[in-house]
Amino acid sequence: MPTSQDHLAAALLPLVGGPANVTSVAHCMTRLRLGLADRSRVDEEALRAVPGVLGLVDDETYQIVLGPGVVGPVAAEFEELTAATQLARRGAELREARRQRNATPVKSLLRRVANVFVPLIPALVGCGVLAGLNGLLVNLGWLTGLTPALTAVASGFMALIAVFVGYGTAKEFGGTPVLGGAVAAVVVHPGVVKVTAFGVALSPGQGGVLGALAAALLATYVEKWCRTWVPPTLDVLVTPTLTVLVSGLATLYGLMYAAGAVSSAVGTAANWLLATTGPAAGLVLGGLFLPLVMLGLHQALIPIHTTLIEQQGYTVLLPLLAMAGAGQVGAAIAVYVRLRHDPSIRTTIRSALPAGLLGVGEPLIYGVSLPLGRPFLTACAGGAAGGAFVGFFALLGDRVGTTAIGPSGWALFPLLSGNRNPALTAAIYAGGLLTGYTVGFLTTYAFGLTAGVRKPEQSG
Repeated sequence: MPTSQDHLAAALLPLVGGPANVTSVAHCMTRLRLGLADRSRVDEEALRAVPGVLGLVDDETYQIVLGPGVVGPVAAEFEELTAATQLARRGAELREARRQRNATPVKSLLRRVANVFVPLIPALVGCGVLAGLNGLLVNLGWLTGLTPALTAVASGFMALIAVFVGYGTAKEFGGTPVLGGAVAAVVVHPGVVKVTAFGVALSPGQGGVLGALAAALLATYVEKWCRTWVPPTLDVLVTPTLTVLVSGLATLYGLMYAAGAVSSAVGTAANWLLATTGPAAGLVLGGLFLPLVMLGLHQALIPIHTTLIEQQGYTVLLPLLAMAGAGQVGAAIAVYVRLRHDPSIRTTIRSALPAGLLGVGEPLIYGVSLPLGRPFLTACAGGAAGGAFVGFFALLGDRVGTTAIGPSGWALFPLLSGNRNPALTAAIYAGGLLTGYTVGFLTTYAFGLTAGVRKPEQSG
């Protein structure tokens, strides 16, 4: 059994239930005072047998008597050993608090709408990469015999995305998925050109994913209504027929027209926003995206992204929002550099940083920046700066978009698209990332850590 002060803490920790059982660490002149989640996990017999342990006191805190001159270094080592677990516990508490705050009707609805689109992301990513590759081949004039086939492969999913949205909507809201898909298919059927609504001939795809979402949601409620009065013997015949008929006609003579107007407004608003207020729009979107994620409100953006991709071939909003991840990475690197005395936090950052660079920010958010407090705010500053950088070029007419949603960070490069050549689009996005990294790092290094967190470093 180790007896040196450097190793005594490591010997004691498993005997009090391990780091997950330790909620607080303090000491007086002679005693190591521990807050424990479950005192039944303490092995008192083994503790008393550890050389250097002079006694045990089970009081408001669990106290291990070590003696003067010993308890201070042991307590410091004990804090280092448990810091990572305590930080993780704090992150878990924050996640749970966020989950409870998000349990509102509006946020629950947004979450359910997001659940409709999230399963579509793999197809959006795959088709988006192929579309980008095909566009590059067309621009270069290479493999001209293959590009028509690539066009068909990359575009097929987007041509029928309304059907998938309808299927997922009915499934999420408790209807029969295939009926939701059947009604949503009306939106993309070529025959709608022969239908006139509000004095205007409809066009295939009018209303897009928003129209499909509304159509399938209506179908779900019609189906549930039918099941309340249709006799069981007729249910298999009457309910599907009425569901498709009522919802389909409502889609043709109302929903497609209304959803088309909303979809057009979304595209117009996004283009206007960047063309007239580029840096300001980028600053706000990049700076506020992390808080939106914390509040669960980012889910409202998924249908907007999908609508823009369907309309324009890419969404100009995602690259701006992706800058929030860059600010988070810069902030984490600054914490890593500043807290050289804290190996547990540095280990957490080393583990989470590769995922952060690829756009998966939750490990850094909940494992580092949010529990520490200030680095979350300075990460937002980095995201705002990166968003302003990309927005500035949008103001100049160089729009940067992505052909799919889901990935972020470096993983977004294969999905980049825009109204200029691919090299310039990639360079602008890379410049935004570098700006986010830099500002996130500098603001966190200068302002992101309290004196209490930095104290061990300063005293060394």
